[in-house]
Amino acid sequence: MVKNFEDLQQVGKDNVEIAMKSFDALTKGSQAIAVEVADYSKKAFETGTAALEKLFGVKSLDKAIELQTDYAKSAYEGFVAEATKLGELYADLAKEAYKPYETLLAKAK
Repeated sequence: MVKNFEDLQQVGKDNVEIAMKSFDALTKGSQAIAVEVADYSKKAFETGTAALEKLFGVKSLDKAIELQTDYAKSAYEGFVAEATKLGELYADLAKEAYKPYETLLAKAK
């Protein structure tokens, strides 16, 4: 009976350790994503502000359209690059959070 209780305690301890490792990976991954989003938001705001300032200084409609088109193109390319980067960060987050459970599942087989 004591042996079964000790085994049960060890399983509970192992499960808590695995959950804590997974939670740690989730925390670190979430922080990395938050930093990346904040940096992108700041950069996008600065780029938008600079484009607006240039637009206010334009004297012809053709130049205004050209500036707006260039800004829209660069903003779209920046967004796509950032979305790709965030997708990779989320994929890495999922892999790292799942990694501690792989050992548990390997033991169960």
